[in-house]
Amino acid sequence: MATTASAPAATTVSAVRELRAGFHEDLGPGERSTLISWLAFTATFTAVRVITYSIRDGVGPFRNVSLGGAHIHHYMWGIAGLSAVGAVAVRGDDRLRRHPVLAGTYGSALALIVDEFALLLDLQDVYWAKQGRLSVDIGIGAVALGGVGFAALPLLRRIARRCFGR
Repeated sequence: MATTASAPAATTVSAVRELRAGFHEDLGPGERSTLISWLAFTATFTAVRVITYSIRDGVGPFRNVSLGGAHIHHYMWGIAGLSAVGAVAVRGDDRLRRHPVLAGTYGSALALIVDEFALLLDLQDVYWAKQGRLSVDIGIGAVALGGVGFAALPLLRRIARRCFGR
């Protein structure tokens, strides 16, 4: 019985090792950063949608953040995150620029901004209005395009090798 209980755990550990090896061996530093950014964008965008719906419905521990009676929209946190990433890009060394935390911060910050894109475009609080759907569509489109891009990487590499001999 102990062998059957440990077999799934061993398989899981083996799969994690393979994923880790593939991440480091098959992807270059730029591709790893891009993948981390895309995953962070996807996770953050999804989490923000869930949190904002729970706030709207009055469910869960989350509430709106206000300062002096003014609502602080989450795109502000996104702008702060992108500002930090930009500062590292301008002043940081290559090791810092390729750090996974920086890539994750970039993806998450971008998701916070994209989620409120309609608000920024119209300069009106249209988050829950029909116009607010634009932000959701852009976010879902970005997630889909990112996924397609990663799924297509092996094919694109094969085409490049055949066309350019690389």
